[in-house]
Amino acid sequence: MSLRNFGVITACWLVPFLSLGQQKRLVDHNSIGWFVYNGDHKLSKKWSLHTEYQWRRIHYIRTWQQSLARLGANYKLTDKVKLGGGYTYFVTFPYGEHPVADQGVPTPEHRLYQDIQLADTLGRLTLSHRFRFEERWLSQLAETGSRRISGWAYENRIRYQITANFPLQGVSIDDNEFYLTFFDELFISFGRNAGVNIFNQNRILGGLGYQFRDNFSLELGYLNQITQHAETDPVSGNPVFEFNNGFRLNVVFGF
Repeated sequence: MSLRNFGVITACWLVPFLSLGQQKRLVDHNSIGWFVYNGDHKLSKKWSLHTEYQWRRIHYIRTWQQSLARLGANYKLTDKVKLGGGYTYFVTFPYGEHPVADQGVPTPEHRLYQDIQLADTLGRLTLSHRFRFEERWLSQLAETGSRRISGWAYENRIRYQITANFPLQGVSIDDNEFYLTFFDELFISFGRNAGVNIFNQNRILGGLGYQFRDNFSLELGYLNQITQHAETDPVSGNPVFEFNNGFRLNVVFGF
């Protein structure tokens, strides 16, 4: 089976997760603005350093949603296969009608991750498949209104992302040229602390990119995010789903 067919098969296999039974859901809609920096900095022929920061906002830019800082390393196994791993520090702020940080203060999270990235092409279309495994430590706050952490809940998560870029000039994306960009990423939680959100979230984006140089590009896209909260609503006991829509501005730069 070719890589280009894998994404289609995976999407069809995962459709049942989106139905999630007939239980009534609580829905929370938010407008989002994500400002992202991604950098892969070459250290040697095989190794590169990955740096990343995401400044995520609600009401497009007005208030905090989340903060993500990631540091890792990549190893080029072949021209089409790359391995990676590293550490992520993640903070969720109170936002929306059913905030995850329901004690009124930000909640931090520590993660380790390992991934494999597979490159593929389909005509002028450049494809990338990324499989990521995460070990997550989610903070448990001591009491209402307190920032003191009483413990950490461990959880596993697996992620699959397919990315596609399409040149608007010529057969490949070259310097000083525009291109179309798209990605879809599915998150599945598992383990005893996963709670009700085995389906954790899905993100889909479509937009326009511009490559200044082969190590510097800028992308702006429309982002749709569907997230299921790990905990049900404390009053009704119903699951809580976020439907977040907005834009994502991504700066890609590597030394």
